Amino acid sequence: MSMRAWIRLASALIFSFVISATMAVAQGYDHDQDRHDRDDHEHARDFDRDHDRDFDRDHHGYSDHDRDEMRAWYREHHDHLPPGLARRDELPPELERRLVVRGILPVELRARVVTVPVDLERRLPPPPPDCEHVFLGGHVVLMNRVSFQVVDVFHF
Repeated sequence: MSMRAWIRLASALIFSFVISATMAVAQGYDHDQDRHDRDDHEHARDFDRDHDRDFDRDHHGYSDHDRDEMRAWYREHHDHLPPGLARRDELPPELERRLVVRGILPVELRARVVTVPVDLERRLPPPPPDCEHVFLGGHVVLMNRVSFQVVDVFHF
């Protein structure tokens, strides 16, 4: 074999070794990265579970009795619904998706908020401090009027 052939063979072997070593290191990195991602995911899940437990303890949302009262009120007033509940007040789907419990009411929806009538307000328990019952796009929303956080939503 000529010298040129030996150089080509040696170069090919070195190149193969470098590529296989790089792949082995990359596989080890991916494994470590997966483990770290899994640990982060488990930590986030634990945080969410603890946060949900705290939220449930402090939750001032609507009870089943409150929901039954709202349904009864709705049935009584179905023929002449006030502003905020009428068919024309329904939200488009993209805004409807943004109305979530524990979320902040988007600026686009704040202008559509209507105070609930007195006869419905009397059927519901008093809202927590800084909160009020409002109609929004065909829903009754318990909303913090200071921070615009949605405490609970009742969908008719």
